[in-house]
Amino acid sequence: MRLNTIALSVAAGLLWGAAVLVVGCANLVWPGYGVAFLELVASIYPGYHPGAGFGSVITGTLYGLVDGAIAGAIFGWLYNALARRFSRAA
Repeated sequence: MRLNTIALSVAAGLLWGAAVLVVGCANLVWPGYGVAFLELVASIYPGYHPGAGFGSVITGTLYGLVDGAIAGAIFGWLYNALARRFSRAA
């Protein structure tokens, strides 16, 4: 069975971007919410600062969309490559 790499890439990008968006917005409403997660995200994405306003949340969301899409594409490509290799061996 093969994975559709493009579909997986889009789904992973949307999921990770939405996670950063939801937690970032919740942190603006409730300042203590998701601080550890947002600090981790800030340590990876330059220009993102948790609790700095809605513009920063958008920056983190865009980073999340791109990062998730790249990770999904790599995962899909690797899965398909390994599935192809091991299906021949069986």
